[in-house]
Amino acid sequence: MDYKVLIVEDEPRLRSVLCDWFRGKGDVPVPAENGAEALEKLASAEFDAVLLDILMPELDGFSVCRAARKQSDVPILFLTALSDEEDKLLGYELGADDYVTKPFSMAVLYAKVDALIRRRRGSLRTGDLLEAGDIRLRLSTRQVWAGSREVSLTPREYALLECLLRNRGIVLSREQLLVKCWGYDYEGEARAVDTQIKRLREKLGPAAERIKTVIKAGYKLEG
Repeated sequence: MDYKVLIVEDEPRLRSVLCDWFRGKGDVPVPAENGAEALEKLASAEFDAVLLDILMPELDGFSVCRAARKQSDVPILFLTALSDEEDKLLGYELGADDYVTKPFSMAVLYAKVDALIRRRRGSLRTGDLLEAGDIRLRLSTRQVWAGSREVSLTPREYALLECLLRNRGIVLSREQLLVKCWGYDYEGEARAVDTQIKRLREKLGPAAERIKTVIKAGYKLEG
């Protein structure tokens, strides 16, 4: 597949096993043994995905994820012994894309990483038209349709829908949507996203059923 994957794991044996597995698939694994090293590598190179251990000394995976999301939307998959729902929800809120709980199957892990990368690459190659069911958005003309009906959206509603379409199937927190849609300088509160989602759903009508609320986590658009 030739994916470049950053593997952040403080346990040497597991880090080595992970690197060997991805290398055996034809990919390029880049190891990091702690959070600080991971952030240095993220700042200096582009990656297709990040495998991120949570329980690391000094700088844990949550902190790394929070910092990484300020500079990149690279898919992040947590490797963790934590199985509590609150820990998983926190990870999603910080911008993680998926979880694998230790011990895990290497085949399942690879399938998850492959799916995340393919989804992201697909969203980058969609060209002029973004689609999900009856919802269509044409980038060149900024036109939106719900079924056969053209829908008029405000700039913020349009930016929100475009963001959801580009990240089909991925749970995005309110904070992520604020940053992705309206930029780091936006001074509104995260709950402002709820208002925009409500208005967007009203304008899309029945087609809006694809926009799902994920309790305590955010929103996602089902493709």
